[in-house]
This record gives sequence, structure tokens and C-alpha cells, in this order.
Amino acid sequence: MFSEKVTDFLHYLNFEKRYSAHTIDAYRRDITQFAEYLGSEYAITDPRTVSHFHIRGWLAARKEADEAARTLNRKLAGVSSFYRFLRKTGFTDIDPVRKLHAQRLPARLPVHLREAEAEHLLEEVTFQEGFSGFTDRLICELLYATGMRRAELLYAKEQDIEWSLKQIRVLGKGGKERLIPLSTALLDTLRDYMAEKRKLEVYDSTALLNLKNGKPLYAGYIYRVVREHLQYSTTLSKKSPHVLRHSFATHLLNNGANIQAIKDLLGHSSLAATQIYTHNSIDKLKEIHRQNHPRG
Repeated sequence: MFSEKVTDFLHYLNFEKRYSAHTIDAYRRDITQFAEYLGSEYAITDPRTVSHFHIRGWLAARKEADEAARTLNRKLAGVSSFYRFLRKTGFTDIDPVRKLHAQRLPARLPVHLREAEAEHLLEEVTFQEGFSGFTDRLICELLYATGMRRAELLYAKEQDIEWSLKQIRVLGKGGKERLIPLSTALLDTLRDYMAEKRKLEVYDSTALLNLKNGKPLYAGYIYRVVREHLQYSTTLSKKSPHVLRHSFATHLLNNGANIQAIKDLLGHSSLAATQIYTHNSIDKLKEIHRQNHPRG
């Protein structure tokens, strides 16, 4: 019974909530792990018989396995979403997560490039010759110029570009659509890219970016490209696509952009998620004050 309800839940996330494949896989792993724990420790196969004591025991077991507080909070949030779905569909009216609370986390500031490092990545780092290098450079440029998430770039389509309006439509978390401006220079680059793509023997005319074999990108490829090329531009230990998203937001804020506008560009559901970028700006102001004020 548990596995059937998990399948229904994942189907709901996919077709109604329109979550990304990456997010759905995370839910699948966490809830399957939870179900296996209940089966092995308590012989529970019916989600309706679960109490907060069972969930607390599972989280304690994961903590003993040295899983981080942030990971445990994600797992708890996943189970909470699962039970919200069960209540919504009328399968149960219990909420075993209600008496539990997420663990307090230390503030984690977003890691970002300095503006000079971003400039170096896009203007001075050498990408390989040919169509593959063109694709790799465009991956980095689009992530930094638009602040898109990796999954959003992965599923971007040619038809999402609104050429006359100089913008791109992005389908974000929960199926929420937003519009992001594109510079004239980036639009010209995209036109050149599409022309080169159509010279391939086989190509995907739907997907915005293609591999050299004509197939759409995959998540691991985007991550590998960004990590490989960031090593020539920064000494940051973290070199992921999300670093470029953080850099997009931080550089906008540092150059005077309104935080509400940044929220809309990033596709955040609440301003609280965007306000973490203000910490970096405050740190910058403190440094400017220290260096330039007579009593700094």
C-alpha cells in the first residue's frame, strides 16, 4: 500500500505540480527510504498507521548516519508534502509531521563570483573549437545573464525566446512561468548558435541547446561544463551552475537593482528567499566603508 501511494504522489508532482525530474527523484529517494525504514523497524506498510514517533526515529537514525541538518530538514519537508497529498486526496486525515519541527540551520550566504571573475569567464576563458565549444560557452553565458536554474536551462526551448520583445520565457518550479530580458548581443549569439545547430547532420529543433550529436543537453553535462570552465576564473571551492545564478543576483543588487525585481527574475515565491543576497551587499558596503572612511 505504501508503494502505491508513493507512486500516486510522484505522479501528482509530475503532472499536476509539474516539478522537475531532479526534484521528483529527490522526493522518490527520501520517501522510499522512509518507507523502507518503517517496514524494517516497525513492519508498517500502511501510511495511516504512522505517528510522529516513527518519523522522529527515522530522522534520528539518519542523523546517526552523519546526515547534515539541511538534509534532514529536506527529508522532513518531503514527508510533510507526502502527507499533505494523502490528506488532499482523502486517503487519511492524520498529520504525523505536525508535532515535529525542522532543525535550526546556520545562515549560509550564497557563493558568487566577483564581477571581474564573471567577465574573465565569458571574455577570456578559452572554449574548445567547433559546435561543442559554442554550446559550452552559451551554457555559461545564459546561466549568468539570466539567473536560470540548471533544470530551467535544461528544458529551455527555441520557442521560449521572444525575439521582438528581447526576452525569454522560463518555466520554473511548480510550473510558474516568468520572463527574463535578453541583451541584443546575447540574442545575436543565439541566432548564430541556431544557424550552426542547423548545420548538424541531426539536431533537435525544439530544445534550445544541443550536444554535438544533435541530442538535447542532460543535467550532468551542464554541471560538468560549468565546473570545468570556472576553474580558470575563480578560486572558489564551489563551482556549480548555481554559483552563476547567485552571481547574477548579487551583481544586479550591487549595481542598484531593486530587490523585488531580482525576486521576479529569479522566480522566487517569496521575498525572504531573495533577501539573503542583501547580506553580501552589506558586507561589500562594510568593506567600502573600512577602506574609504577616515574612521573606518
